[in-house]
Amino acid sequence: VPSGGADPLTPAAPQTSRSGEEERETWGKKIDFLLSVIGFAVDLANVWRFPYLCYKNGGGAFLVPYLFFMLIAGMPLFYMELALGQYNREGAAGVWKICPIFKGVGFTVILISLYVGFYYNVIISWALFYLFSSFTWELPWVHCNNTWNSPNCSDWADNNTVSDIYTATPAQEYFERGVLHIQDSNGIDDLGRPRWQLTACLAVVIVLLYFCLWKGVKTSGKVVWITATMPYLVLTVLLLRGVTLPGAIDGIKAYLSVDFLRLCDAKVWIEAATQICFSLGVGFGVLIAFSSYNKFSNNCYRDAIITSSINSLTSFFSGFVVFSFLGYMSHKHNVALDKVARDGAGLVFVIYPEAIATLPGSSVWAVIFFIMLLTLGIDSAMGGMESVITGLIDEFKFLHKHRELFTLFIVVSTFLISLFCVTSVSLAPILFHNTLTEFLSLYFISEMIGHRPGRYWRLCWKFVSPCFLLFMVVVSFATFNPPNYGSYMFPPWANMLGWCLAMSSMTMVPLYAIYKLCTLPGKFCHVSLKDVFLKT
Repeated sequence: VPSGGADPLTPAAPQTSRSGEEERETWGKKIDFLLSVIGFAVDLANVWRFPYLCYKNGGGAFLVPYLFFMLIAGMPLFYMELALGQYNREGAAGVWKICPIFKGVGFTVILISLYVGFYYNVIISWALFYLFSSFTWELPWVHCNNTWNSPNCSDWADNNTVSDIYTATPAQEYFERGVLHIQDSNGIDDLGRPRWQLTACLAVVIVLLYFCLWKGVKTSGKVVWITATMPYLVLTVLLLRGVTLPGAIDGIKAYLSVDFLRLCDAKVWIEAATQICFSLGVGFGVLIAFSSYNKFSNNCYRDAIITSSINSLTSFFSGFVVFSFLGYMSHKHNVALDKVARDGAGLVFVIYPEAIATLPGSSVWAVIFFIMLLTLGIDSAMGGMESVITGLIDEFKFLHKHRELFTLFIVVSTFLISLFCVTSVSLAPILFHNTLTEFLSLYFISEMIGHRPGRYWRLCWKFVSPCFLLFMVVVSFATFNPPNYGSYMFPPWANMLGWCLAMSSMTMVPLYAIYKLCTLPGKFCHVSLKDVFLKT
């Protein structure tokens, strides 16, 4: 194993081997790689999902199952993917030369990253739309006198009471009617034309992604200095403002309140396990792609511990920001906290904007908040795109000389499909299926970090984590419910379309295995196990 005091990730420029073949480029600086991994892992889910899950599932008690699954599955998975990419120095498909029959796993993660990009870029475009709308003296989601408002709009609606079941706040109607224009459609059967405002915002997002990725890690490694650090600055500023608001302390107390009785509910443990898998971003091939640009002797073990820990701490920290404002909303409208607490898009595009609109200098705070959402989304989207680009370029070598054109092709294709993006089935079954299959191969970590991984890591990789992921696959399918948006239930054909998308990725594994067995020379019974399962 190489040793010495030099940074293992330099130089940045590609070098030429003795055979004249261009070697793989590496990150310019170690911090470029770390920021890229942190930027990808720390995404919108850290802000809009973890705090609410913590509050709903016993407050501080939720940290018990969360940290438990982090230790037995989150960190081992994270470490494994970084090691796999760094050892083979190829993307998600190319790394499976160590076990050719399972190469379909690589194509699966590439397809998943592509699918996620179709709708994730749309969410970023919503944030950009809100950002542009914030450059006004009065925010457009303050009153009910706008053209998009309905007669049911009111300054504050307690939607949990029968008398007010048909009322909505200005912020809610701005998101649903002013931004999404759902009133112009009768359902998924009536999509209508793409709105030019959102289309323009989506185009801006795609252009930003292209110029962040077109030169590979040379450009993306520099962009993350802004996109990965900006959210921490904004979260700190928002926290300092939030704790000064009336009711903020009550909100934080509710966030941290400990109810150990909730740990008796199996659903709490399932949600903790699900949050770990999604929050760390394992199973998308992004960590493999990023680590493939490391030097062989880089200490990926230390990197895995640092970046996964920062991700979890960020989730916990963001809860103080979120619940300081939720406590303020509860105090301001004199309602229970559970009437304003929610997760997902409803938190960042309805509740939080409404809270910001009540502050002095609301436009400034809105600009700051949506810049944070934009940067959170951009670097995660960059990671997903890099997984697709690196995975395919490494598999089809002729694309190496045309990276800029191929990157343009990928982002333009994503833009065109995103115009019709409708997600009607959870990606959780795909993700868990894919990550589970990754454990069917052996990894050669000891050669890279200079020592054999400890017994704890080996036990997790061989037994604990695979059992955990298999359990999550079963639970994901068993607890699946047809998706809905409020009172609207998606039609059966939309659910079927969603399952077809899910199966299109999951079937890549067996289909490629069959292809591999059929294309090897000789009769099936004479095919060497070494040719099928081992690197040749």
